[in-house]
Amino acid sequence: MIGKVGLEEHFAIPETLQDSAGFVPGEYWIELCRRLLDIQDDRLRQMDDNGMEMMVLSLNAPAVQAIASPTQANSIAVRANDFLAEQVARRPDRFQAFAALPLQDPDMAAAEFERCVKQLGFKGALVNGFSQIGSAENCVYYDAPQYADFWGVVEKLDVPFYLHPRNPIPSWAQIYGGHPWLMGPTWAFGQETAVHALRLIASGLFDRHPDLKIVLGHMGEGLPYSMWRIDNRNAWVKAPKTYPAKKTFGEYFQNNFYLTTSGNFRTQTLIDALLEVGSDRILFSTDWPFENVDHAAQWFDTASISEADRLKIGRTNAVNLFNLDL
Repeated sequence: MIGKVGLEEHFAIPETLQDSAGFVPGEYWIELCRRLLDIQDDRLRQMDDNGMEMMVLSLNAPAVQAIASPTQANSIAVRANDFLAEQVARRPDRFQAFAALPLQDPDMAAAEFERCVKQLGFKGALVNGFSQIGSAENCVYYDAPQYADFWGVVEKLDVPFYLHPRNPIPSWAQIYGGHPWLMGPTWAFGQETAVHALRLIASGLFDRHPDLKIVLGHMGEGLPYSMWRIDNRNAWVKAPKTYPAKKTFGEYFQNNFYLTTSGNFRTQTLIDALLEVGSDRILFSTDWPFENVDHAAQWFDTASISEADRLKIGRTNAVNLFNLDL
């Protein structure tokens, strides 16, 4: 398929590059560095060779979210966003941008988000999970009360918020002890992000802000497969809810969430997601540079889905959701 749009496509600036060092074996680090720091050369060749018209670019992980100082987090976010705006300006026909946000301070994050959307023309934000605030051990999720006004700003800006994974901090990762292979994209990324998404749903966030649009990568971080069970656990037991959300989790998932194919190139998983949320809420992505563009494109171009769905997922859903000029 020609004209695909990718939405989870990462880059790094020198200040955040080392955050990606542990995600590949040491002998691959030189190659990953090259991929992360390149925007205008090999990245474009990969896109041209595999039918990708556009990438919406975002900072690598955990980057800003792992900087305990709110002031420093804001400084790095601004620096990364300004750099990205310059890169997009060179080829706006091929690249657009997601903002990095210093959610260590909700007011700073809201101000930076408004600047990026209104002044720089960014298409949304991509945030790497929880933020560490004040110390490495203080991990804060965005269902917390201090983010109430921030979410109001997001809804008013009317652009999507991409909730991207990060690993749990070491002191919260005992379940992975002795099994480091479970960290990162193998398992910990998906588990961490799925729990964060469920916290947002349960908090009543989407009752207060029904027009919020949240994007999850990796075909929904396992949630489509689990959504029925989440809503129907022990259904024979009659007990009051213990969370504020007014509707079922499935309703919010179908109405407020979009899923991308980033790093999850399996047709059976795509079909499960299609059955859960429908083809209007799934969007193509590759997860470059951590995954290969050709792997993603060759799988997607031949996946056993209808051509109408292929066009929507590969292109038109992204054009409509992010108001892309394509």
